[in-house]
Amino acid sequence: MARPKILVLNGPNLNLLGTREPEIYGHDTLDDIAARLTARGAELGVEVESRQTNHEGVLVDWLHQARRDGVHAVLLNAGAYTHTSIALLDAIKATQLKVIEVHLSDPETREPFRHLSYVGMAAIDCVKGLGAQSYMVALERAAAL
Repeated sequence: MARPKILVLNGPNLNLLGTREPEIYGHDTLDDIAARLTARGAELGVEVESRQTNHEGVLVDWLHQARRDGVHAVLLNAGAYTHTSIALLDAIKATQLKVIEVHLSDPETREPFRHLSYVGMAAIDCVKGLGAQSYMVALERAAAL
């Protein structure tokens, strides 16, 4: 029997983790985080697949594909699209996927424009402000669904 799949989707500029504003986002690279998620996923009995894109439409396409593929849950760090993308909100609602919003920092403690989350309007949960550990907490929650 196939293990349940958890898809980890990362949006714009997250490919620069480790060097981009490490005082806010930490020193871990996205590859570091993906490797830890894969290892922990195996311990939890789930398959983890991580992806990153700087393009909003690609994230929407990946959500649509996740529905067709029967993905168990999605961890979504949409980066700046969190605060701007009605398209992602609509895709989450349309696909009815179990999406957990993930943030390295806590957007509510940052600039006012970051306080609005379109992703959060449809996500079932949010993990924020724990640095790279936000992903691990979100994975634990997703695996338990």
